[in-house]
Amino acid sequence: MLNFSRNLRQNLTNAECLLWSRLRRRQLNDFKFRRQHMIGSYICDFVCVEARVVIELDGSQHLDHAPYDAHRDRFLRSKGYRVLRFWNGDVLNQTGSVMETIFEALHREEMDGRFD
Repeated sequence: MLNFSRNLRQNLTNAECLLWSRLRRRQLNDFKFRRQHMIGSYICDFVCVEARVVIELDGSQHLDHAPYDAHRDRFLRSKGYRVLRFWNGDVLNQTGSVMETIFEALHREEMDGRFD
């Protein structure tokens, strides 16, 4: 799995590359993100461990994997993570809205003391 994770980090999609350019180096309000990070047996696209937020980017192939994604999201939520899913097209064409949603999720714990 470690080699697979490394391979994913080296072969980012255009949407992953764009989002990573906005999340890396603590650019988003000093929150640290990791990419292609393992939680249990799952490799997550982006994770902010301190805020317990997972960000997943979905392409059209995820339409066929909805049950798997739902099971995966339940597992991640059971571990205390909040899961945000975005379509690749939204990241590429509505970057500002995506970043705003992520920003709000990162600060939600500060606002209400917990994640759903």
